Amino acid sequence: MWAAFFNAGHILTQLGLDDPSADVVEFGCGYGTFTVAAAERTRGKVFALDIEPAMIEMTERKAEASDVNNVHCLLRDFVAEGTGLPDGSVGYAMLFNILHAENPVGLLREAHRVLCPGGKVGIIHWNYDPTTPRGPELSIRPRPDQCQLWAREAGYALVLSHVPLPPYHYGLVGQKPS
Repeated sequence: MWAAFFNAGHILTQLGLDDPSADVVEFGCGYGTFTVAAAERTRGKVFALDIEPAMIEMTERKAEASDVNNVHCLLRDFVAEGTGLPDGSVGYAMLFNILHAENPVGLLREAHRVLCPGGKVGIIHWNYDPTTPRGPELSIRPRPDQCQLWAREAGYALVLSHVPLPPYHYGLVGQKPS
């Protein structure tokens, strides 16, 4: 079902994951859809974080089946504990369908902390539309302008303020100042 929602490689291109040597962190790897696509685009490490053991296991299996060896899955409550990664250690952070969680600005600040100067954060979320087949309830689903505001509040300059990602999502890209 997820394959119908995303062309992960195309979306990563649209959202500026274009450094073939960047280390990448994904906040909430889920099924590994974007983890593996990122790992195929970079020689750097891809840190896939999730609080659910089943999601970590699924991402590890998907990485193995895709023959990528640069994925490092970490079982971690990054909302409560942060990523555990060093300051300025990655070139790209993926916060995909996660900013409806508690403390979205805190998540964006943690991504900002681990990004190197000039590093980028890619944000994806479900459209604010009750006809989408999945996604969080509309009462907690952020609109694009909310994500833009949160990104600015966390210290990012918006490089791309709104990227339509049909059929059910939108994205944006922020950059940590150099």
